[in-house]
Amino acid sequence: MTFYFSGTGNTRWAAELLAQQTGEQLLFIPDELKGDCCYSLSENERIGFCFPTHGWQPPRIVRSFISRLHIEHAEGHYCYALTTCGDSIGQTMEMLNDDLRSAQLPVATAVFSLVMPESYVCLPFMYTDSPEREHEKISRSSELLKEYAAMIVERKENVTHTVRGAAPWMMSHIIGSYFNGRMVSDKKFTVDADLCIHCGKCESVCPTGDLVLTDELPTWLHNNSCTCCLACYHHCPRHAINYGSITRKRGQYFFGHK
Repeated sequence: MTFYFSGTGNTRWAAELLAQQTGEQLLFIPDELKGDCCYSLSENERIGFCFPTHGWQPPRIVRSFISRLHIEHAEGHYCYALTTCGDSIGQTMEMLNDDLRSAQLPVATAVFSLVMPESYVCLPFMYTDSPEREHEKISRSSELLKEYAAMIVERKENVTHTVRGAAPWMMSHIIGSYFNGRMVSDKKFTVDADLCIHCGKCESVCPTGDLVLTDELPTWLHNNSCTCCLACYHHCPRHAINYGSITRKRGQYFFGHK
């Protein structure tokens, strides 16, 4: 089985392809967190984790899920992990495996990253990619994903195909810790009421249910479930949703948009 999390669709695209190639079940982590997070495996079934890199770390929601995850008789089962990112992942996979060890689960012996179009635009130096760069990233990742899928189907072990970037420890453990500890919040989201067309798209795409329509306008619940995936922002057809003031002149992106 493959557990996945995705906000703007990059990881969902990759996870769906891997599930097709392996013929194994695909489970969406926000939905699984509503249950007991206990599972049993069929003989020789793989364990997979697919998620976006958030601030050079596994997303908080993924780490929370792993802390609750129990897989009966998981010992000896092949485990892999794939993460999508805008450029680099730092020590994301090392942190994932530390979490798996703490949960007494098999570690991922095959780890992969895919550089996909940028979707995080809430810092002064971060923007969506140009259409040309977006196409280039997806085309390259499509080819890599075929190679990764073949390795996973063949249960290749001791495989690392990741882009860790410069100073990976600092990016994950210092900058990433600050980012995920202080900046993953829904408190800065706003809506321009004069632009909102009350379509409900933002509510429908929020992966954690943190957003509801109140008097036909989006309202964030401030219940610590927000992952700052920006699905609400990127899917808004009128660019009515923003994160503070910094995103007002930024682009929008989700996988498969036109």
